[in-house]
Amino acid sequence: MKRPGLKVGLTGGIGSGKSTVAARFAGYGLAIVDTDAIARQLTSPGGAALPAVRDAFGPELLAVDGGLDRARMRALVFSDPAARARLETILHPLIEAEALRQCAAAASPCVIVDVPLLAETGRWRAHCDRICVVDCPPEMQIARVAARGGQPRAEIEAIVAAQASREARLAIADDIIDNSGTLAGLHAQVDALQARYTDLAAMRRARAGQSHESRCRTR
Repeated sequence: MKRPGLKVGLTGGIGSGKSTVAARFAGYGLAIVDTDAIARQLTSPGGAALPAVRDAFGPELLAVDGGLDRARMRALVFSDPAARARLETILHPLIEAEALRQCAAAASPCVIVDVPLLAETGRWRAHCDRICVVDCPPEMQIARVAARGGQPRAEIEAIVAAQASREARLAIADDIIDNSGTLAGLHAQVDALQARYTDLAAMRRARAGQSHESRCRTR
């Protein structure tokens, strides 16, 4: 019997450093389920979400290769809340189903589920044993994304404004990683949480094993 693992929902706003945190966890051998990567797969050429996207938004929202025109869709959903809700209605159930499948198949006892919109949707709260929020001030988020290049500052500010507020994310957090300091400081926080999550996963599996043995003895 496969013992249940520990699922940690990892979230944070754009430019918070969530991807750096996820990579650090992965370096310890923890399984990472990336819901953004799943969304890209679903909307790439031949992706399972494309027929419904085409029906809902028309062929003009598809690129020449048949996949989603991400730039046009991004511009649409950030200017039209109804379009954003329509897209989420299509994508979120498919993303959730695939992410849960990957969680169940993961070999590591602790799975980090990278969910950028965890605070916004709430779908993943019921699936996660703990929620870890990567936090920094909004001004720092904007500056970091702007430093990457490729997006106008006004567009970045609009994305930050459209996401859950800093306060809303912190309100759902079991664990908070402060990424307003140095990279070394960030790594130290991730290292400490990795040790804690590994211990929690081991305790969870041990309790499940004891419960299973108890049930077997009473049969």
